[in-house]
Order: sequence, then C-alpha cells, then structure tokens
Amino acid sequence: MSENGEEETGEARDAELTHTDDEGEVQMVDVGDKPDTARRAVAAGEINLQPETVEAISDNDVSKGDVLATARVGAVQAVKHTWETIPMCHQIPITNVETDFELFADRVTLEVAVETTGKTGCEMEALEGVTTGLNVVWDMVKAAEKDDDGQYPDTSIDRVRVVEKTKREL
Repeated sequence: MSENGEEETGEARDAELTHTDDEGEVQMVDVGDKPDTARRAVAAGEINLQPETVEAISDNDVSKGDVLATARVGAVQAVKHTWETIPMCHQIPITNVETDFELFADRVTLEVAVETTGKTGCEMEALEGVTTGLNVVWDMVKAAEKDDDGQYPDTSIDRVRVVEKTKREL
C-alpha cells in the first residue's frame, strides 16, 4: 500500500525507491516540501526466555535491578536517537512515546508507540525502541539465561514488526 492507502504493484514500489540517486549514490530524501502531518507508528516484538527468568522479572528478583523499568528507559532513549543510528533517517520531533510490556510463561513482549508531528513517519523510531528495549531485557537477564557452556540456547528476540502506522492532516 502507498502512503495514501492505494494498492501498489511491484513496479510502482520499485519506481519509488528514494534513498539512491540516478547514479546509485546514497542520498537522504528531501522532505522539505511535504506538509506537516500528525503521525503515529506502533512496533512490537518479543524476547523468548526460560520460564524461571520470566518469573524473576515478574517478581523483580533480578540481581541487576528492575528489568522492565530499565528496558523502558532504553526503549525511549533509542526512539530519541534513531536518526543517529539509521543512516538516512531524519531527526524528527518526538511528541510522545508509549511502552507496553507483557509477561508470558516463556517470553516478554514489548510494544512501542511513537508519535510525531512533521514531514516524515516514525516507523523506524518505533522499531528502534522495540529492538533496544528487548536488548536491554536480554542484557539484564543474560546471567540467568546462559547454559553451562555460556551460550543462550533458549533466548531469542523474534517477531519484530510494525503493527500500526497512521497519518492525518493537521
């Protein structure tokens, strides 16, 4: 789908590649002439953990501290710094960030919603928030997740995706 909601063909998508010029050189997209709009993107993902680790997170019994509070701070920081880590992202004004963790028997899910008012979307910011938030969880619990060989056979970050994207005129 295009930004205006119309179905695109493969040809139409290919014709609209915008991060390279006619010579194949990388370039940042010029959004200067686009109108400001209110935008929201929501991304989600999960980290698979051993059940004992999830229980320790739930009981706030992890030696490094409050896992979800720390991961929430990491997620918000990542959202605010996306333009520094994704080469062609614009620095955008973040107007709101919401994080929502949910614990299950063998995993922790994270959903990050980002809002902005500007000329370009905030999907990458939401994705960066999710991946960093989940990486912080991993960092906080890695001692509990290691097996006898120091490996992480039960730990993985999966299903990172954009689950919602909206844009409305101001």
